[in-house]
Amino acid sequence: MTSTERGIAAAEAHSAHNYHPLPVVVATAEGAWMTDVTGRRYLDLLAGYSALNFGHGNRRLLDAARAQLERVTLTSRAFHHDRFADFCTRLAELCGMELVLPMNTGAEAVETAVKTARKWGYRVKGVPDGRAKIIVADNNFHGRTTTIVSFSTDPEARADFGPYTPGFESVPYGDLAALAAAVDEHTVAVLLEPIQGEAGVLVPPAGYLPGVRKLTRDRDVLFIADEIQSGLGRTGRTFACEHEDVVPDVYVLGKALGGGVVPVSAVVSSREVLGVFAPGEHGSTFGGNPLACAVALEVIELLRTGEFQQRATELGAHLHHELGPLAGGGAVDAVRGRGLWAGVDINPSRGSGRAVSERLLARGVLVKETHGATIRIAPPLMISKADLDWGLDQLRHVLGV
Repeated sequence: MTSTERGIAAAEAHSAHNYHPLPVVVATAEGAWMTDVTGRRYLDLLAGYSALNFGHGNRRLLDAARAQLERVTLTSRAFHHDRFADFCTRLAELCGMELVLPMNTGAEAVETAVKTARKWGYRVKGVPDGRAKIIVADNNFHGRTTTIVSFSTDPEARADFGPYTPGFESVPYGDLAALAAAVDEHTVAVLLEPIQGEAGVLVPPAGYLPGVRKLTRDRDVLFIADEIQSGLGRTGRTFACEHEDVVPDVYVLGKALGGGVVPVSAVVSSREVLGVFAPGEHGSTFGGNPLACAVALEVIELLRTGEFQQRATELGAHLHHELGPLAGGGAVDAVRGRGLWAGVDINPSRGSGRAVSERLLARGVLVKETHGATIRIAPPLMISKADLDWGLDQLRHVLGV
Protein backbone atom coordinates (compact mmCIF):
# COMPACT_ATOMS: atom_id res chain seq x y z
CA MET A 1 0.00 0.00 0.00
CA THR A 2 1.40 3.41 -0.99
CA SER A 3 1.62 6.38 1.38
CA THR A 4 -1.28 7.97 -0.48
CA GLU A 5 -3.40 4.86 -0.13
CA ARG A 6 -2.53 4.60 3.57
CA GLY A 7 -3.51 8.22 4.14
CA ILE A 8 -6.82 7.80 2.36
CA ALA A 9 -7.62 4.53 4.14
CA ALA A 10 -6.84 6.04 7.54
CA ALA A 11 -9.01 9.07 6.86
CA GLU A 12 -11.95 7.02 5.64
CA ALA A 13 -11.72 4.59 8.55
CA HIS A 14 -12.66 7.18 11.17
CA SER A 15 -14.43 10.02 9.37
CA ALA A 16 -18.04 10.32 8.29
CA HIS A 17 -18.33 10.10 4.51
CA ASN A 18 -19.95 13.47 3.95
CA TYR A 19 -17.39 14.31 1.25
CA HIS A 20 -16.00 12.37 -1.71
CA PRO A 21 -12.44 13.74 -2.03
CA LEU A 22 -10.23 13.09 -4.99
CA PRO A 23 -7.56 10.44 -4.23
CA VAL A 24 -4.75 12.80 -3.24
CA VAL A 25 -3.29 13.47 0.22
CA VAL A 26 -1.87 17.00 0.44
CA ALA A 27 1.05 17.66 2.77
CA THR A 28 2.22 21.20 1.94
CA ALA A 29 1.17 24.12 -0.25
CA GLU A 30 2.50 27.44 -1.45
CA GLY A 31 1.01 29.99 -3.80
CA ALA A 32 -1.04 28.16 -6.43
CA TRP A 33 0.64 24.80 -5.87
CA MET A 34 0.07 21.91 -3.47
CA THR A 35 2.39 18.97 -2.78
CA ASP A 36 1.22 15.53 -1.72
CA VAL A 37 2.75 13.05 0.73
CA THR A 38 4.82 11.50 -2.06
CA GLY A 39 6.34 14.85 -3.07
CA ARG A 40 4.30 15.28 -6.25
CA ARG A 41 3.12 18.82 -7.02
CA TYR A 42 -0.35 19.82 -8.21
CA LEU A 43 -1.69 23.08 -9.59
CA ASP A 44 -4.64 24.18 -7.48
CA LEU A 45 -7.47 25.41 -9.71
CA LEU A 46 -10.09 25.23 -6.94
CA ALA A 47 -8.59 27.50 -4.24
CA GLY A 48 -10.71 26.04 -1.44
CA TYR A 49 -13.93 27.09 -3.21
CA SER A 50 -12.54 30.68 -3.22
CA ALA A 51 -11.38 30.63 0.41
CA LEU A 52 -7.78 30.80 -0.89
CA ASN A 53 -8.12 33.83 -3.15
CA PHE A 54 -4.71 35.12 -1.99
CA GLY A 55 -2.92 31.80 -2.40
CA HIS A 56 -1.60 29.14 -0.08
CA GLY A 57 0.75 30.39 2.61
CA ASN A 58 0.38 34.08 1.79
CA ARG A 59 3.23 35.67 3.76
CA ARG A 60 1.31 38.73 4.89
CA LEU A 61 -1.56 36.64 6.19
CA LEU A 62 0.71 34.14 7.93
CA ASP A 63 2.74 36.94 9.52
CA ALA A 64 -0.45 38.55 10.81
CA ALA A 65 -1.60 35.22 12.24
CA ARG A 66 1.76 34.46 13.87
CA ALA A 67 1.96 37.87 15.50
CA GLN A 68 -1.53 37.53 16.90
CA LEU A 69 -0.90 33.96 18.13
CA GLU A 70 1.75 35.38 20.44
CA ARG A 71 -0.66 37.93 21.93
CA VAL A 72 -4.20 36.58 22.41
CA THR A 73 -6.36 34.27 20.30
CA LEU A 74 -9.72 34.22 22.05
CA THR A 75 -11.58 36.32 24.58
CA SER A 76 -15.16 35.42 23.60
CA ARG A 77 -17.50 38.35 23.10
CA ALA A 78 -17.88 38.64 26.88
CA PHE A 79 -15.00 41.14 26.68
CA HIS A 80 -13.62 43.62 24.19
CA HIS A 81 -10.29 42.98 22.51
CA ASP A 82 -7.99 45.38 20.70
CA ARG A 83 -8.46 44.05 17.15
CA PHE A 84 -12.25 43.99 17.08
CA ALA A 85 -12.99 47.68 16.53
CA ASP A 86 -10.51 47.99 13.65
CA PHE A 87 -11.89 44.87 11.97
CA CYS A 88 -15.50 46.06 12.13
CA THR A 89 -14.61 49.59 11.05
CA ARG A 90 -12.48 48.59 8.07
CA LEU A 91 -14.82 45.88 6.84
CA ALA A 92 -17.77 48.28 7.06
CA GLU A 93 -15.75 50.81 5.06
CA LEU A 94 -14.81 48.21 2.43
CA CYS A 95 -18.51 47.38 2.01
CA GLY A 96 -19.76 50.95 2.20
CA MET A 97 -21.94 49.93 5.14
CA GLU A 98 -22.24 50.87 8.81
CA LEU A 99 -22.35 47.76 11.00
CA VAL A 100 -20.67 44.35 11.03
CA LEU A 101 -21.82 41.17 12.77
CA PRO A 102 -18.91 38.68 12.70
CA MET A 103 -19.32 34.93 12.70
CA ASN A 104 -17.10 32.01 11.66
CA THR A 105 -18.42 30.00 8.72
CA GLY A 106 -20.42 30.99 5.69
CA ALA A 107 -23.40 28.94 6.79
CA GLU A 108 -23.40 30.74 10.15
CA ALA A 109 -23.38 34.07 8.33
CA VAL A 110 -26.35 33.03 6.19
CA GLU A 111 -28.24 31.88 9.29
CA THR A 112 -27.42 35.25 10.84
CA ALA A 113 -28.76 37.05 7.77
CA VAL A 114 -31.98 35.02 7.94
CA LYS A 115 -32.47 35.94 11.61
CA THR A 116 -31.64 39.57 10.84
CA ALA A 117 -34.18 39.77 8.02
CA ARG A 118 -36.93 38.21 10.11
CA LYS A 119 -36.33 40.48 13.10
CA TRP A 120 -36.13 43.54 10.84
CA GLY A 121 -39.41 42.45 9.25
CA TYR A 122 -41.17 42.24 12.59
CA ARG A 123 -39.63 45.28 14.31
CA VAL A 124 -39.21 47.69 11.40
CA LYS A 125 -41.51 46.65 8.55
CA GLY A 126 -44.33 45.51 10.82
CA VAL A 127 -44.91 41.99 9.48
CA PRO A 128 -47.17 39.99 11.85
CA ASP A 129 -45.24 37.71 14.19
CA GLY A 130 -44.42 34.33 12.65
CA ARG A 131 -45.42 35.33 9.10
CA ALA A 132 -42.10 36.55 7.67
CA LYS A 133 -41.20 35.14 4.24
CA ILE A 134 -37.81 35.12 2.53
CA ILE A 135 -37.57 34.52 -1.23
CA VAL A 136 -34.64 32.50 -2.56
CA ALA A 137 -33.62 31.14 -5.96
CA ASP A 138 -33.78 27.63 -7.37
CA ASN A 139 -30.43 25.82 -7.44
CA ASN A 140 -29.14 28.02 -4.64
CA PHE A 141 -26.33 27.01 -2.33
CA HIS A 142 -26.05 28.89 0.95
CA GLY A 143 -24.79 26.13 3.26
CA ARG A 144 -25.95 22.89 4.81
CA THR A 145 -27.56 23.68 8.16
CA THR A 146 -31.10 22.45 8.72
CA THR A 147 -32.62 25.88 8.07
CA ILE A 148 -30.61 26.40 4.89
CA VAL A 149 -31.29 22.98 3.37
CA SER A 150 -34.98 23.66 4.00
CA PHE A 151 -34.89 26.08 1.07
CA SER A 152 -32.49 24.12 -1.11
CA THR A 153 -33.76 22.59 -4.36
CA ASP A 154 -30.88 20.10 -4.48
CA PRO A 155 -32.15 16.65 -3.46
CA GLU A 156 -28.65 15.60 -2.37
CA ALA A 157 -28.46 18.46 0.12
CA ARG A 158 -32.09 18.26 1.25
CA ALA A 159 -33.30 14.65 1.28
CA ASP A 160 -33.75 12.93 4.67
CA PHE A 161 -33.13 16.08 6.72
CA GLY A 162 -36.73 17.12 7.36
CA PRO A 163 -38.93 18.34 8.90
CA TYR A 164 -38.02 21.53 7.10
CA THR A 165 -38.05 25.10 8.37
CA PRO A 166 -40.95 27.11 6.91
CA GLY A 167 -40.88 30.71 5.75
CA PHE A 168 -39.11 30.41 2.39
CA GLU A 169 -40.24 30.47 -1.23
CA SER A 170 -38.00 29.56 -4.15
CA VAL A 171 -38.31 31.03 -7.64
CA PRO A 172 -36.29 30.47 -10.84
CA TYR A 173 -32.91 32.18 -10.77
CA GLY A 174 -32.69 35.10 -13.16
CA ASP A 175 -36.49 35.38 -13.60
CA LEU A 176 -37.45 38.84 -12.40
CA ALA A 177 -41.14 38.38 -13.20
CA ALA A 178 -41.33 35.25 -11.05
CA LEU A 179 -39.60 37.07 -8.23
CA ALA A 180 -41.98 40.01 -8.44
CA ALA A 181 -44.98 37.67 -8.36
CA ALA A 182 -43.67 35.97 -5.23
CA VAL A 183 -43.23 39.16 -3.21
CA ASP A 184 -46.17 39.83 -0.91
CA GLU A 185 -46.91 41.87 2.21
CA HIS A 186 -45.13 39.33 4.41
CA THR A 187 -41.91 39.23 2.38
CA VAL A 188 -38.98 40.54 4.42
CA ALA A 189 -36.05 39.68 2.17
CA VAL A 190 -34.76 38.32 -1.11
CA LEU A 191 -31.64 36.18 -0.58
CA LEU A 192 -29.54 35.58 -3.70
CA GLU A 193 -26.06 34.68 -4.87
CA PRO A 194 -25.04 37.32 -7.44
CA ILE A 195 -23.43 34.38 -9.25
CA GLN A 196 -24.51 30.87 -8.29
CA GLY A 197 -21.30 29.01 -7.53
CA GLU A 198 -22.23 25.47 -6.53
CA ALA A 199 -24.86 25.37 -9.27
CA GLY A 200 -22.07 25.63 -11.83
CA VAL A 201 -21.00 29.30 -11.83
CA LEU A 202 -24.30 30.57 -13.21
CA VAL A 203 -24.27 34.26 -14.13
CA PRO A 204 -27.74 35.86 -14.15
CA PRO A 205 -29.01 37.75 -17.21
CA ALA A 206 -27.87 41.36 -17.62
CA GLY A 207 -30.25 43.66 -15.77
CA TYR A 208 -31.43 41.01 -13.32
CA LEU A 209 -29.58 42.26 -10.26
CA PRO A 210 -30.54 45.92 -10.89
CA GLY A 211 -34.12 44.71 -11.32
CA VAL A 212 -33.95 42.88 -7.99
CA ARG A 213 -32.55 46.00 -6.38
CA LYS A 214 -35.36 48.21 -7.71
CA LEU A 215 -38.07 45.69 -6.85
CA THR A 216 -36.88 45.24 -3.29
CA ARG A 217 -36.64 48.98 -2.74
CA ASP A 218 -40.09 49.59 -4.18
CA ARG A 219 -41.67 46.84 -2.07
CA ASP A 220 -39.82 47.56 1.21
CA VAL A 221 -37.92 44.26 1.15
CA LEU A 222 -34.27 43.65 2.04
CA PHE A 223 -31.91 42.53 -0.71
CA ILE A 224 -29.39 40.12 0.82
CA ALA A 225 -26.42 39.30 -1.41
CA ASP A 226 -24.60 36.09 -0.52
CA GLU A 227 -21.09 36.99 -1.70
CA ILE A 228 -19.39 34.19 0.21
CA GLN A 229 -17.92 32.68 -2.97
CA SER A 230 -18.34 35.52 -5.45
CA GLY A 231 -17.04 38.33 -3.25
CA LEU A 232 -13.66 39.68 -2.20
CA GLY A 233 -12.04 39.87 -5.59
CA ARG A 234 -13.02 36.62 -7.32
CA THR A 235 -14.95 38.20 -10.21
CA GLY A 236 -12.65 41.18 -10.79
CA ARG A 237 -14.48 43.49 -8.43
CA THR A 238 -14.52 43.50 -4.65
CA PHE A 239 -18.13 42.31 -4.87
CA ALA A 240 -19.85 40.63 -7.81
CA CYS A 241 -22.83 43.00 -7.40
CA GLU A 242 -20.57 45.85 -8.46
CA HIS A 243 -20.51 44.62 -12.06
CA GLU A 244 -24.02 46.03 -12.41
CA ASP A 245 -23.58 48.95 -9.99
CA VAL A 246 -25.81 47.29 -7.42
CA VAL A 247 -25.47 47.79 -3.68
CA PRO A 248 -27.61 45.38 -1.65
CA ASP A 249 -28.98 46.06 1.81
CA VAL A 250 -26.94 43.23 3.30
CA TYR A 251 -23.68 41.53 2.32
CA VAL A 252 -23.01 37.99 3.52
CA LEU A 253 -19.27 37.28 3.48
CA GLY A 254 -17.00 34.36 4.32
CA LYS A 255 -14.39 32.07 2.72
CA ALA A 256 -11.73 34.50 1.44
CA LEU A 257 -12.33 36.82 4.41
CA GLY A 258 -10.23 34.39 6.46
CA GLY A 259 -7.59 34.10 3.76
CA GLY A 260 -7.55 30.32 3.93
CA VAL A 261 -5.93 30.63 7.37
CA VAL A 262 -8.88 30.72 9.77
CA PRO A 263 -12.66 30.61 9.25
CA VAL A 264 -14.08 34.14 9.26
CA SER A 265 -17.51 35.28 8.11
CA ALA A 266 -19.66 38.33 8.59
CA VAL A 267 -22.97 39.99 7.87
CA VAL A 268 -22.51 43.65 6.92
CA SER A 269 -25.35 46.14 6.65
CA SER A 270 -26.81 49.44 7.77
CA ARG A 271 -27.51 50.56 11.30
CA GLU A 272 -31.24 50.32 10.59
CA VAL A 273 -30.97 46.65 9.69
CA LEU A 274 -28.31 45.20 12.00
CA GLY A 275 -29.34 47.59 14.75
CA VAL A 276 -32.38 45.40 15.45
CA PHE A 277 -30.29 43.07 17.63
CA ALA A 278 -30.08 43.49 21.38
CA PRO A 279 -27.48 41.80 23.62
CA GLY A 280 -28.18 38.09 24.05
CA GLU A 281 -30.29 37.69 20.91
CA HIS A 282 -27.51 36.31 18.70
CA GLY A 283 -23.86 35.47 19.09
CA SER A 284 -20.90 33.14 18.70
CA THR A 285 -18.11 32.24 21.11
CA PHE A 286 -15.50 32.39 18.36
CA GLY A 287 -17.14 35.02 16.14
CA GLY A 288 -14.88 38.06 15.83
CA ASN A 289 -12.07 36.46 17.86
CA PRO A 290 -8.68 38.25 17.93
CA LEU A 291 -6.93 35.78 15.62
CA ALA A 292 -9.74 35.95 13.07
CA CYS A 293 -9.81 39.74 13.20
CA ALA A 294 -6.03 40.00 12.74
CA VAL A 295 -6.09 37.82 9.62
CA ALA A 296 -9.22 39.43 8.19
CA LEU A 297 -7.75 42.90 8.71
CA GLU A 298 -4.80 41.88 6.52
CA VAL A 299 -7.23 40.47 3.92
CA ILE A 300 -9.02 43.82 3.86
CA GLU A 301 -5.71 45.61 3.36
CA LEU A 302 -4.86 43.32 0.44
CA LEU A 303 -8.20 44.14 -1.16
CA ARG A 304 -7.89 47.88 -0.59
CA THR A 305 -4.98 48.05 -3.05
CA GLY A 306 -7.14 46.75 -5.90
CA GLU A 307 -4.26 44.51 -7.05
CA PHE A 308 -6.17 41.25 -6.70
CA GLN A 309 -9.30 42.61 -8.33
CA GLN A 310 -7.18 43.75 -11.27
CA ARG A 311 -5.49 40.34 -11.56
CA ALA A 312 -8.88 38.63 -11.54
CA THR A 313 -10.06 40.98 -14.28
CA GLU A 314 -7.04 40.49 -16.53
CA LEU A 315 -6.44 36.79 -15.96
CA GLY A 316 -10.17 36.18 -15.99
CA ALA A 317 -10.46 37.71 -19.45
CA HIS A 318 -7.64 35.41 -20.57
CA LEU A 319 -9.27 32.38 -18.91
CA HIS A 320 -12.55 32.92 -20.71
CA HIS A 321 -10.80 33.71 -23.99
CA GLU A 322 -9.11 30.30 -23.76
CA LEU A 323 -12.14 28.36 -22.54
CA GLY A 324 -14.75 29.94 -24.81
CA PRO A 325 -13.72 28.15 -28.03
CA LEU A 326 -14.12 24.77 -26.30
CA ALA A 327 -17.89 25.22 -25.99
CA GLY A 328 -19.93 23.51 -28.67
CA GLY A 329 -17.00 21.62 -30.14
CA GLY A 330 -18.13 18.23 -28.89
CA ALA A 331 -16.06 18.05 -25.70
CA VAL A 332 -17.66 20.93 -23.80
CA ASP A 333 -21.32 21.90 -23.90
CA ALA A 334 -21.04 25.32 -22.26
CA VAL A 335 -18.68 27.65 -20.40
CA ARG A 336 -19.89 30.29 -17.95
CA GLY A 337 -18.39 32.63 -15.44
CA ARG A 338 -16.96 36.02 -14.60
CA GLY A 339 -13.47 37.06 -13.61
CA LEU A 340 -11.18 34.26 -12.54
CA TRP A 341 -14.09 31.87 -12.10
CA ALA A 342 -15.60 29.46 -14.63
CA GLY A 343 -18.01 26.58 -14.84
CA VAL A 344 -17.33 24.11 -17.65
CA ASP A 345 -20.08 21.67 -18.65
CA ILE A 346 -18.45 18.46 -19.88
CA ASN A 347 -20.11 16.66 -22.77
CA PRO A 348 -21.05 13.10 -21.72
CA SER A 349 -18.91 11.75 -24.55
CA ARG A 350 -15.87 12.83 -22.53
CA GLY A 351 -17.11 11.37 -19.25
CA SER A 352 -18.55 12.83 -16.09
CA GLY A 353 -17.21 15.84 -14.23
CA ARG A 354 -15.74 13.44 -11.69
CA ALA A 355 -13.98 11.43 -14.40
CA VAL A 356 -12.46 14.57 -15.92
CA SER A 357 -11.38 15.75 -12.45
CA GLU A 358 -9.63 12.42 -11.87
CA ARG A 359 -7.90 12.57 -15.25
CA LEU A 360 -6.71 16.08 -14.46
CA LEU A 361 -5.46 14.88 -11.09
CA ALA A 362 -3.34 12.30 -12.91
CA ARG A 363 -1.79 15.17 -14.89
CA GLY A 364 -1.10 17.32 -11.82
CA VAL A 365 -4.13 19.63 -11.82
CA LEU A 366 -6.75 19.88 -9.06
CA VAL A 367 -10.35 20.82 -9.85
CA LYS A 368 -13.65 19.51 -8.50
CA GLU A 369 -16.92 18.59 -10.15
CA THR A 370 -20.40 19.76 -9.23
CA HIS A 371 -23.82 18.41 -10.24
CA GLY A 372 -22.32 15.55 -12.19
CA ALA A 373 -21.29 17.14 -15.45
CA THR A 374 -19.66 20.44 -14.47
CA ILE A 375 -16.15 21.25 -13.33
CA ARG A 376 -15.33 24.57 -11.69
CA ILE A 377 -12.15 26.53 -12.30
CA ALA A 378 -11.30 29.06 -9.60
CA PRO A 379 -7.55 29.34 -9.02
CA PRO A 380 -5.94 31.60 -6.43
CA LEU A 381 -6.01 35.14 -7.75
CA MET A 382 -2.21 35.35 -7.53
CA ILE A 383 -1.68 32.50 -10.02
CA SER A 384 0.75 33.31 -12.82
CA LYS A 385 -0.43 33.41 -16.42
CA ALA A 386 2.10 30.69 -17.28
CA ASP A 387 0.74 28.36 -14.60
CA LEU A 388 -2.84 29.06 -15.63
CA ASP A 389 -2.00 28.31 -19.26
CA TRP A 390 -0.27 25.07 -18.26
CA GLY A 391 -3.38 24.00 -16.35
CA LEU A 392 -5.61 24.82 -19.33
CA ASP A 393 -3.31 22.79 -21.57
CA GLN A 394 -3.87 19.81 -19.28
CA LEU A 395 -7.64 20.31 -19.53
CA ARG A 396 -7.46 20.34 -23.34
CA HIS A 397 -5.40 17.17 -23.23
CA VAL A 398 -7.83 15.20 -21.06
CA LEU A 399 -10.73 16.41 -23.20
CA GLY A 400 -8.96 15.41 -26.38
CA VAL A 401 -9.13 18.85 -28.02
